[in-house]
Amino acid sequence: MKDATAKWNLGIAGKQKACPLFSRLVMAYKYILTRLTEVFDPNSCINSNSTLQAFLSPIQHTSKASPYVDMTASEDGKASVAGKDDVDRPAVAIDAAMHRTGVAALEVIKRLEPIQTTSKRMIQMYIICAFMFLGSTMGGFDGSLMGNMLALSSFQKQFGASIVGVQTAFISSMYQIGSVCALPFIGPLTDTWGRRVGIAVGCLLITMGTIIQGTSTALPQYLAGRFFLGFGGCIANVACPSYVVEFAHPVYRGVITGLYNCCYYLGAILAAATLRGSVHYNDNRAWLIPTWVQLVFPVVLLPTCYLFPESPRWFFVHGKPDKCREVLVRYHGNGNPDSLYVQLQMREFGEELQMDGADKRWWDYRVLFNSRAAIYRAILCAVAVSAFSQWTGQSGVSYFLPAMLSTTGITDSTTVLNINLGITLTSGAAACFGASLMDWFGRRKMLITCCATLALLWAGMLGGTGAYYEHDSTAAAKLSIVFVFLIGIVFSAAYTPLQALYPVECLSYEQRAKGMALQNMAGNAAALVNQFAFPIALGDITWKTYFIYLATCTVEAVYFYFIMVETKGHTLEELNEIFKAPNPRLASLAKLEKVEEAVAQTQALKSA
Repeated sequence: MKDATAKWNLGIAGKQKACPLFSRLVMAYKYILTRLTEVFDPNSCINSNSTLQAFLSPIQHTSKASPYVDMTASEDGKASVAGKDDVDRPAVAIDAAMHRTGVAALEVIKRLEPIQTTSKRMIQMYIICAFMFLGSTMGGFDGSLMGNMLALSSFQKQFGASIVGVQTAFISSMYQIGSVCALPFIGPLTDTWGRRVGIAVGCLLITMGTIIQGTSTALPQYLAGRFFLGFGGCIANVACPSYVVEFAHPVYRGVITGLYNCCYYLGAILAAATLRGSVHYNDNRAWLIPTWVQLVFPVVLLPTCYLFPESPRWFFVHGKPDKCREVLVRYHGNGNPDSLYVQLQMREFGEELQMDGADKRWWDYRVLFNSRAAIYRAILCAVAVSAFSQWTGQSGVSYFLPAMLSTTGITDSTTVLNINLGITLTSGAAACFGASLMDWFGRRKMLITCCATLALLWAGMLGGTGAYYEHDSTAAAKLSIVFVFLIGIVFSAAYTPLQALYPVECLSYEQRAKGMALQNMAGNAAALVNQFAFPIALGDITWKTYFIYLATCTVEAVYFYFIMVETKGHTLEELNEIFKAPNPRLASLAKLEKVEEAVAQTQALKSA
């Protein structure tokens, strides 16, 4: 064995100097030979070609090497790792998990290194993410507030609005118009200066918009306030989930980021409760009190976001790998610099993140469309989920509940507010439950099941409201209210967590800020159609409007089945290879038995 190895070394000594990648392959090959001589009898190794062949597949790397795992080969052919005499076994395990197992490295590592979910650092991470959830709470408060404020007689008198019609559509849509206008500014803010700067600017604009609204005496000023609320809300709703998905522990990324959008219902519940508490006022206080309460969330988030560390990925791509590693060790490695989670992410950052990517050029949006994988990520996945979420019909329940309930014969404002509070509470509970299932059930199954179920529920809604209109059936009207509740519950269990989670997972780092801006624009543009068309359609064709949502939910279920990629069980960087596959959907679906086999193989290398 030694003679054979010596002859082999002489033949490739020159190539090692000329090609660093070849040198790495030499190191891997020689390490495996060394391990074989320790474990097996030398004679049996030489004579057993099948056993030797199984261990001699070279460990492959891209041209970018991790700055923290420096593997070189000396001139005499002896391999060294980061200047150490001994092999860095965690690094070898990471190599095996990433390049030799054929399954997601994260699925392997989380079985080798169980997470201490209640450790001090993990609890700190939960608290930091919880503050960022306020970005979603602000949107939920506004959505519930605006949808039900239109039912207040004092608001209608002040601004000349009603629960349906063109005037109402204009008031409701101004938020979306502001959101669309924010698109060009999101990339520079969050990519150039960091996620926290984007959050702070968004909070400032929301504060400004709330003050303008609260001091309004005429419709033009109120619309200006709505515009600034939409502008700032869009920026915050890109920066906050981007921060959460990049900061959260990779194993719990699905649950934590899914819970982000669940806090939409925290804002909605507070808005519904505030409206219900002030409904007894007969003057402008009925709508002014809820409006000023909206100021609480941005005022809390604005100063606290600077008490927390920046996204580790932002640190890395801006030439601060030491700070990046410090954050990962602290919050993902539980203080252990040799943690496999830290090793894996630093290795993937070095291989996948571009130091001069499009995120450094505020004007460059080509990264969203310059390859098949980029289009699949940005358009077929991120934008599709955002736009489709607006066309399931839930936005009609949120923004035009009074008008929807009028199709069932309910017009009393107190009854409407009571039903709104009940829908918000049940939908919020469903959203939290759905978020807890994301890393167990998977993203694809959740959305496909959701859309198929919503199609059935809209069919029931059509039957109930149709019977009420055609036969004046009180029982059918009450049944329709049940379907309104069920539609909110089913939508919230899947779409609410995934609206924030899935787009940020699908987009690569250099796409993320611009891609999230694009998907927010697409979502707001889709919502804009609802804001203009839905109240007019309800006024003209009443209950028959629900046929549209029956059709769209059916189409969405089919689309997600054939197109949607499963992101569960993969790090954000592992998804790069999945989207480059000929069929990304199939590439994302790993078999359990392959995962278990990979765990055993990696464990053997780690502990050998």
